[in-house]
Amino acid sequence: MVRVINTKRKSAVLTPSSLACLSRIPTVNLTMGCAHGCLYCYTRGYRAYPGEGTVHVYENTLELLRRELQRKKRKPVAIYFSPASDLFQPVPEVLDIAYRLLEEILARGIGVAVLTKGLIPERHMALLQANAALIRAQIGLITLDDALLRTFEPHAAPAVIRIAQVKQLTDSGIKTQMRLDPILPSVTDDERTFHGLCSGAREAGVTDMAASVLFLRPAVTRRLRQASASSAPVARCLESFADGQQMGIHAERSSVIALPTEPRERIFRRLERIATGYGLAVKRCACKNPDLASGTCSIAGDLRRTRATSETILFD
Repeated sequence: MVRVINTKRKSAVLTPSSLACLSRIPTVNLTMGCAHGCLYCYTRGYRAYPGEGTVHVYENTLELLRRELQRKKRKPVAIYFSPASDLFQPVPEVLDIAYRLLEEILARGIGVAVLTKGLIPERHMALLQANAALIRAQIGLITLDDALLRTFEPHAAPAVIRIAQVKQLTDSGIKTQMRLDPILPSVTDDERTFHGLCSGAREAGVTDMAASVLFLRPAVTRRLRQASASSAPVARCLESFADGQQMGIHAERSSVIALPTEPRERIFRRLERIATGYGLAVKRCACKNPDLASGTCSIAGDLRRTRATSETILFD
């Protein structure tokens, strides 16, 4: 049971992100905390994290967003949802405000880049489809095994729904990417899992995927340890970090515990080899794997600037 607390936002709605992949686009979090309850969620380490099973909904987000946009001399090209939560959580209050936010932003001709592991309701999906040229979407999926999903992502959408959503989006002309983040060592890094995900992605119309391997922060390690007492897959995942190493990452400019470079490289190469067989390109997340990647995983779509005016143009 998720405890929902309505609260007033005091800070700005449109905020910059420390992620290099989001450096040119403002971001919005509608909530602090997320009802999906993913065991590996790094936001547990945030100072403002409200605690397990609690979601703070910023009920005045739309009002503040309107004011911020009215004050801007130049409107944003696009807005990203969400670096520390999910726009499509199974919480009525969140979904209602999410719809009104999307409606307002799209009506102003501003693009929306969204990453979700949730169920996109029909009316939200219809709104995205009606504004396909302004949308870039990523659907997060780490496995097709719903038993594992219920363990690691207890309140997120089932795999079959997420794959179906990818197809709905791509069939509507929305450029959509599958995001394998995080790949769980010793749990979802095997060939069978990668074949299933790549096959599902290809059949749904995806041409490229983004990927990253799990890293640990103290709060995440504690949560995984709690869950490992009753879950063999969680225990296996934790055991794989026995030789973990400290690594500085671009995400939040912090230090984390990651698998050593060589085993992470093997995981990426395994995925890339299998993906190639399905005609899929794989983009490694450089923010979370600075020793193995560079550039961007296009988490917010592809942005470019015209040489003549230096004006940012919405998605290539």
